[in-house]
Amino acid sequence: MPFGRGRRRGRGRRPRHIAAIPRHRRFGPSDRQLPSALTIRLEELEAMRLVDHEGLTQEDAAEAMGVSRKTLWVDLQEARRKVIESIYHGRGLEIVDDADMVIDE
Repeated sequence: MPFGRGRRRGRGRRPRHIAAIPRHRRFGPSDRQLPSALTIRLEELEAMRLVDHEGLTQEDAAEAMGVSRKTLWVDLQEARRKVIESIYHGRGLEIVDDADMVIDE
């Protein structure tokens, strides 16, 4: 049977452990509306926070989130790409939740 939209191969996603949900959800240029805002998933933002802000190694950050180092690396690269695209092209950035999360508040 072919895989349709929304179906994945391999194992299902493991829940990501997130330290806290940010209070502010939208960021962008103040001189215009944000119709073309990029969306960044909460787990991508958490990966970037742990590595770039808290200074954890990718190994330690992956352990804190309960994922493999490769999964953390993929989330980290995607988050960095979206932040740079938002800044460089003047697009907004909106944080979205994902169902596969465990909040560690």
